[in-house]
Amino acid sequence: MFGFFVLNIVYLILVAINRPKRTTEIEMKQLLKKRPLIISGPCSAETEEQVMDTANRLAATGMVDVMRAGIWKPRTRPGTFEGVGTKGLPWLQHARKATGIPLAVEVATARQVEDALHFDVDILWIGARSVVNPMSVQEIANALKGSDVPVLIKNPMNPDIDLWSGAVERISIAGITNIGLIHRGFSTYGKHKYRNPPIWHLAIEMRRRYPDLMMICDPAHISGRRDLIQSVSQKAIDLDFDGLMIESHRDPDNAWSDAKQQVTPEVLKSILESLIWRERTSDSEPVMAVLDEYREVIDQIDDELMQLLAKRMSMAERIGEYKKDNKLTILQTSRWNEILERGMNLGKNLGLSYEFVSNFLESVHMESINHQNRVMNS
Repeated sequence: MFGFFVLNIVYLILVAINRPKRTTEIEMKQLLKKRPLIISGPCSAETEEQVMDTANRLAATGMVDVMRAGIWKPRTRPGTFEGVGTKGLPWLQHARKATGIPLAVEVATARQVEDALHFDVDILWIGARSVVNPMSVQEIANALKGSDVPVLIKNPMNPDIDLWSGAVERISIAGITNIGLIHRGFSTYGKHKYRNPPIWHLAIEMRRRYPDLMMICDPAHISGRRDLIQSVSQKAIDLDFDGLMIESHRDPDNAWSDAKQQVTPEVLKSILESLIWRERTSDSEPVMAVLDEYREVIDQIDDELMQLLAKRMSMAERIGEYKKDNKLTILQTSRWNEILERGMNLGKNLGLSYEFVSNFLESVHMESINHQNRVMNS
C-alpha cells in the first residue's frame, strides 16, 4: 500500500513538471512591448491534430508571436459551428509546449474566463458580439478580478465608440493592467467591399483617447476575403497600428468557420514579408526638420479654414435674419441641392473623394442651419 502511495506521489510530481506552463508575467510584458506584434491561428480549434499541425507550421514561419484559436464561437445565427468548447484548451496547451508560442482565446462568459485561466491561457480577448453588451463585459470583468492576464478588447459590432471605451473602463476597474485594443471593422447595413467596413476614423479616435494602449488590426474580419488581407494590413501599418491578428488554417477552404478569410501559415508568411513596416518617428534631425516645416504649413492652412468657416457661419446668420424678417423657411431644398451639386463637381475636379466632400458639405450645411435656427428663435 505504501509503495502504491509513493508511486501516486511521483506520478503527480511528474504531471506537474510536464504540464505546459503559462508564459511568465515578465515574459508577457516584454512580448506585449514588441512591435509589430503578430497574432495568428485558426478561427476555430477543430481537432487536436489540426491545432498541432497549424501551430507547428506557424512556428516554422518564425514570424508569429502569439497563437490564437477559437474555443467558444459566439455566432450570429444558430445551427453553425460554435466551437469545441473546453475540451480544446488542452490541445492549445500541447501546441504551446511543442512550439513555445503563447496562446490567446476569446471569452464571452465568466465560466469561459475561469476555464481559460485554469488552463493557463496567456492572453484573453473579448469579441465584438460581447462588447456591444455592457452586462456581458461586466460579467467578464468580475470573473477577471484578481488575475493578471492581459486582455484585448475588440470594437463592438456597431460603430459606437463609447461602447468600446466602456469595455476598456470596465476591464480596467477590474484590476487588469495589460489592456489592448483590436480593430476588426464594424457591421453596417447594405453591401460593401469589406465584410466589416473599417471606418478608420473611429479607430483613430479610440487611439487618441487611449494613446498608451496597444492597438492591433484584424484584417481578416475587416475584409472577409483572404485576397484583401494584405491591403488592409498595409493600411493599418501606415496608420501606426501596433500589430496584426490574422486567421490562419492548415486547410482554409475546408475550415469549419470563416473559411473565406483564412490563409495557410505559408501564405501568412508571404503576406507579412510583403508589408512595408514604417517607423513612428525618425532619429534623423534633417528628416524631422523638413516634416516640422510641412506641419507648420498644414497648421496655417487649418487656421485659414477655421476663419473661413467662421466667416461662412456669420453670413448664414445674416441670411437667417433676412429669412426671419420675410417669413421664409430655414431649409431651402432647391438651394441645398444647388450647393451640393456644385460642391461635388468642384471636389471631383480637385481630386477630393466623393465621401469626403459629401460629409463635409452636409456638416457645413447642418451647422449653418443651427446658426439660422438660433437667429430665427432669438
